[in-house]
Amino acid sequence: MNKLDSSRILFEDNHLIAVNKHSGDLVQGDKTGDTILPDLIKEYIAVKYDKPGAVYLGVTHRLDRPTSGVVIFTKTSKALSRMNKLFADHKTEKIYWAVVEGHVSKEQQTLTHYLVRNPKQNKSYAHDHEVPNSKKAMLHYKLLQRMNNYSLLEIRLETGRHHQIRSQLSKIGFIIKGDLKYGARRSNKDASIHLHARFLSFLHPVRKEVVQITAPIPALDPIWKAIEKNL
Repeated sequence: MNKLDSSRILFEDNHLIAVNKHSGDLVQGDKTGDTILPDLIKEYIAVKYDKPGAVYLGVTHRLDRPTSGVVIFTKTSKALSRMNKLFADHKTEKIYWAVVEGHVSKEQQTLTHYLVRNPKQNKSYAHDHEVPNSKKAMLHYKLLQRMNNYSLLEIRLETGRHHQIRSQLSKIGFIIKGDLKYGARRSNKDASIHLHARFLSFLHPVRKEVVQITAPIPALDPIWKAIEKNL
């Protein structure tokens, strides 16, 4: 089993632990049987605090396997139930960065679509109007940078639908770099997509203080490197 590098810990106290997820990390198990991120975090906690028994870890939300960025877990069941309520009530602020193919013309825009999920394909299809079995999806984007062949968008979600960002951006013709499932021209060599959960803010479930967590962008990727130089 791989070990979790402590430099990936973005926030930790007695109740919560936030990690900078790498592309390829699994937040929950799938048919591959690959090691999941929660197991690595449990091992990290067991070693750091010399815990002899089973380590509790609650999963509050998920990121797709090819996506990177901040993901938060709880160390107690009380914190889990409270964090679950914060997410369910949309009382967290989540900001994503996405590198999309082409030059986005509008500096900012609100996108509203109706998504239909296809479980067999593990894909969501965006429609301009309500259709049977669809769920309303809304996001706001702002253009941050233009590059030779790509644009960097900052995205704020109003809803949290399956593959929402990937599906909605693809619908308007701006596909996330490397996202073959939604029409990218080519895959990334490491099977990642250029979608990064950059920032998460919420009221601490126990201490009732505002917590703000920023996840550094992937350090080794040349596109992300070029973006970082211009930040």
